[in-house]
Amino acid sequence: MAIRIKARSGESVEQMLRRFKKLCEKEGLTKDVKRKQNYEKPSERKRRDARRHEPRPVRPGSDRQGGGRPRKSESKGPRRGGMGGGGF
Repeated sequence: MAIRIKARSGESVEQMLRRFKKLCEKEGLTKDVKRKQNYEKPSERKRRDARRHEPRPVRPGSDRQGGGRPRKSESKGPRRGGMGGGGF
């Protein structure tokens, strides 16, 4: 898998290097190099792959698919309390 970059007219070396880096990232080459920097036992690789393909548990009582923070329209109401020193 060879990645070749041809210089475009009026393109600087920095721009060519940026294009090369983007192509490498798109091909997954940088992830592969980082992963292969250290030896990984086959059992660890299998465990990591199994964990990645395992479905995430759904919280009980969660009716939304997205999860996370509720939107402003779904908030619980006005804020109260705290040390803000609000008007009395």
